[in-house]
Amino acid sequence: MHKLLSVVLLAVVLAVPAQAKTLKVATISPDGLGWIKKLRVGMKEVQTRTDGRVKFKLYPGGVQGDDSTVLRKMRIGQLHGGAVAAGTLTRFYPDLQLYNLPLQFRTFDEVDGVRQAMDAQIISGLADNGIFSFSLIETGFAYVLSNTPVRSIEDLRKVKAWVPDGDPISVRILSHFDVSPIPLAITDVLAGLQTGLIDAVAVPPLVAIALQWHNQVKYVTDMPVMYVYSTLALDKKSLRGVSAPDQAVMTEVLNQVLEEVDQDNRKDNLKAFDALLASGIERVPVTGEALDRWRAVARQSIEDLTASGDVSGAGVTAFDELLQRARANSAQASLRQQTGTGE
Repeated sequence: MHKLLSVVLLAVVLAVPAQAKTLKVATISPDGLGWIKKLRVGMKEVQTRTDGRVKFKLYPGGVQGDDSTVLRKMRIGQLHGGAVAAGTLTRFYPDLQLYNLPLQFRTFDEVDGVRQAMDAQIISGLADNGIFSFSLIETGFAYVLSNTPVRSIEDLRKVKAWVPDGDPISVRILSHFDVSPIPLAITDVLAGLQTGLIDAVAVPPLVAIALQWHNQVKYVTDMPVMYVYSTLALDKKSLRGVSAPDQAVMTEVLNQVLEEVDQDNRKDNLKAFDALLASGIERVPVTGEALDRWRAVARQSIEDLTASGDVSGAGVTAFDELLQRARANSAQASLRQQTGTGE
């Protein structure tokens, strides 16, 4: 009798479908962008392949607030995740700022060489601290866009520079350049440019155009000041109750989508930079002693961040080694191409 009852109870349990999980995810990115469309398609595929056990509700366009607000809502359970700038997740894993260190990456070949070796470490570091991250997403090289030419550090000191609200690391970095930036939420930047509260921003060209900031500036400094990237991140607690097979499906599908977005963003940023110039924005070159000074001050700021523990010394050392190796490989490949020699 007991055995029969156990069999019946087991049959009942197996007959009950797994409870559906709806993951609420927000982003500042405007609805209608190509990558948002791809993300929606991927989220729908996850729902289909898990027979509705995993669903997503996406809030684009900043309707849930900026990145900092999204993270706060994740903490209190109003949201389960967000597509956010990686720099906003530093409290979980400070070394994800390694890619953001100022004036370190100079070319995309260098970016690719370092990321190939280091992306997994960053994703693992976030996971160890309660954040599940899908494949990292290139946002692009940030350039200074301004209303007066910024060629030297002295020029930078004369502008009213924007810094994201709640980003003390950027404030610290800019302090080495003797710049006191004006913090604003990203949703307030356009109005700040229009009213003259700020007159300089540092963002990837694709972002400047998407948010219409490019209409408020006249110059672009032709020097990547920072590499910016994003991630679609979930609070790991939100995945409780999602089976391992369903998590595997979700990871497979969305990683594939975001890897495509990662590649698309690079192409789109190159086009966006050309579009800035075509719109009448003037390119400002930085060369010679001025460039050397930018790099020297940037290095001082990195040493300060390391000394204060904002990034780990071990992380900076590993990053530097990978960067120098990638730079050397890129130089060798360029030389072979110029001379027409093979391997």
